[in-house]
Amino acid sequence: MKPIVFALAAASLAAGCTKKPLVPAQSRQALPPDFETSAKTNNYPGVDWPELSPEKAGINREKLKNLEQYLFTTKGTEKERKGIRTDVFVLVRGGNVVFERYGRDFHKNRKHLVWSVTKSFVNTLVGMAALDNKLKVDEPAAKYFTPLAQAGKDTIQIDHLLRMSSGLHWSEGYEASPLKSSVVAMLYTRGRSDMASFAAAQDVEHPPGTHWYYSSGTSNMLTAMVKNIYGNQFEDLVFNRLFKTIGMRFTTFERDGAGTPVGSSYLYTTGRDLARFGYLYLHDGVWQGRRLLPEKWVRYTTTMAPAYYTTQLNEEDAKDNPGAQWYINQGIPERSQKPPWPDAPADTFAALGHWGQSLYIIPSLDIIAVRLADDRDGSFDKNRYLGLLKNILEKAP
Repeated sequence: MKPIVFALAAASLAAGCTKKPLVPAQSRQALPPDFETSAKTNNYPGVDWPELSPEKAGINREKLKNLEQYLFTTKGTEKERKGIRTDVFVLVRGGNVVFERYGRDFHKNRKHLVWSVTKSFVNTLVGMAALDNKLKVDEPAAKYFTPLAQAGKDTIQIDHLLRMSSGLHWSEGYEASPLKSSVVAMLYTRGRSDMASFAAAQDVEHPPGTHWYYSSGTSNMLTAMVKNIYGNQFEDLVFNRLFKTIGMRFTTFERDGAGTPVGSSYLYTTGRDLARFGYLYLHDGVWQGRRLLPEKWVRYTTTMAPAYYTTQLNEEDAKDNPGAQWYINQGIPERSQKPPWPDAPADTFAALGHWGQSLYIIPSLDIIAVRLADDRDGSFDKNRYLGLLKNILEKAP
């Protein structure tokens, strides 16, 4: 089939923006041009992942021990929850599980809450709907989600939701500001009966497409939108066409009071199942010869959110470069913003979640790394982790 061409909101951005972009469009980055053909292996896992020794996968055992030591270094008692508390680590190279280790009482078939890694699954559901010609990302989201069908909100595009630039008010504070937090209200109090509608009811603060702000509400609106589009076929889309097709056998997707999966936060899965999801993205949305995502969808996903360039960022927001419900390793040289993970290859991209949940995909190294954790004290360093991960190879690619 012909590639689907995505409008990346350039026209709407120019029309609605009140100031010039801080970075010209031609400077904006995505994965390298050869990404679609960069996957080095096509041996997909069957019911179980095939396993291979680290040495046969080109990994230096001593350097792997350094990585392992870093990941499994706790401090104090279990009750204190200090140090780097890795519960699950699964490393895939060449289509094989080459190393895994578990902490506390976790094992390869025990599910772990992945928090905002869930958002990257929402990206996938939207991509599958695009492949089915059910939607286009430059369409108004209100076309498929009526709570946005009102003045000021009816110009919010699906692309704006995917790239967290809807312009709707949101406060993503958790422990630091629970009383003013939109996300706490959505997940636990007055919004939990219908999380997507709660998010859509927020006031408009910026013209759509002009201001980036991390918002769990946008992910839940996207999930409800896809649910509306598919109706009674939605369950089939999620559980058969996605999870069953790629072999995610140990995965649970919790729902809100309206029966909509909580796309912002509440997927439970195993390290091995999450690695399968990463393998789908490593292969440009193709699983065993079957295309689940449109051609170029992964490239779209890993292109920096346009509104990120037009937003004055605080220190926290500058730490992880956003694509479309995924994160990339690009930085913005024009405003002296370094890549978030300078010790990792430039093509590294990731699904990330609260308290240390992560799925990193490094096409140039043919590596998928899943880490599920219970980090509380802020001591875990993503860049150090990725530097150690890159260093385990016997030879540079």
